[in-house]
Amino acid sequence: MTNAAPPAATPKTGHHDTRPAADTHVDQLVGMLAGLPIRPGTPLMVHASLSGTGLSPTQVRNALLNALEPRGTLVVPAFTPENSDGSRAHRALVAHLSAEEAEAFRASMPPFEPDATPCPSMGALAECVRTTPGAVRSDHPQTSLAAIGPRAGELLSGHDPRCHLGERSPLARLYAANAQILLLRVGFEVCSAFHLAEYRMTPRPPQRLYRCVVGDKGNWFTYEDLALYDGDFAEAGARLPDELLVRREWAGEPVTLFDMRAVVDDVRDQLSRYRLRNDLN
Repeated sequence: MTNAAPPAATPKTGHHDTRPAADTHVDQLVGMLAGLPIRPGTPLMVHASLSGTGLSPTQVRNALLNALEPRGTLVVPAFTPENSDGSRAHRALVAHLSAEEAEAFRASMPPFEPDATPCPSMGALAECVRTTPGAVRSDHPQTSLAAIGPRAGELLSGHDPRCHLGERSPLARLYAANAQILLLRVGFEVCSAFHLAEYRMTPRPPQRLYRCVVGDKGNWFTYEDLALYDGDFAEAGARLPDELLVRREWAGEPVTLFDMRAVVDDVRDQLSRYRLRNDLN
């Protein structure tokens, strides 16, 4: 892909445009998406921030589905870090509690349920996609994905609960499908596909223990997986060659589209060269 294409034209909203502002905002989004080389029928994984756009998550979801056409599949992260007692999100929930209160909180935590557990930390678009009738969600209790489209079931099935985002996760299937990734008003620091690059690093990063609630209330499931780290994802994204990225802007913030395979391979090589293995201790 290349970033040389001119920006897509967007409707002018001059003094005589009497349509509601939300309509013009939708037109601008649709125009921007139409100017991107989104491949019909190819899965598209989207990370998005909608704050300040003037649009609802439903309007953004519909615009994305329209850009994908009927054969396309829209994928979003539907992570639930609150359901892992080693996460920042969980520690924030119990930070104000006494030891006894924290233990009672842990004992009363509901289990992850793919069809019901919300993903509030992933943003409004992710929650909108997750709750869309017919949406599919993978089964991992901390790092699930949700999708709408004809390939949703194929791509998201069989998510191993002991593998967050590696070879036994939907990310590996998205890579095999040569999915595209769209960063919609967010940066590379939230690009979860970079975690697949971590699993493919040489040498492999160390392992650590994780705990999530599954099955029944307060039933903490312990498993070992890669020690994931996203603290250098923004730097890795900044090092990517320009020819791998298509850049635009929408509602005052950057938009970036790229092919998952080429970028994951580049980030894998970057992390293998630059990351110090003691940065996770």
